[in-house]
Amino acid sequence: MSRNNIEEIITKSLEKYFRDLDGERPSNLYDMVVLTVERPMLEVVMKHAEGNQSLASDMLGINRNTLRKKLQQHGMI
Repeated sequence: MSRNNIEEIITKSLEKYFRDLDGERPSNLYDMVVLTVERPMLEVVMKHAEGNQSLASDMLGINRNTLRKKLQQHGMI
């Protein structure tokens, strides 16, 4: 799956989200999207890194301490 495919999926999901609001105003949309995408991304990367946080942080392009903080925020460690 290419980056364009992922962007298309996210765009379609957000469009559906706005349709489903039925006139209600969204709030905290940024946090909702980031948290919704972040957890499954972390789960998949950690699986492919076989639980190795250093390898996972390299895959993600983030500092290992940042990864550890995010894993804690999501109750994954």
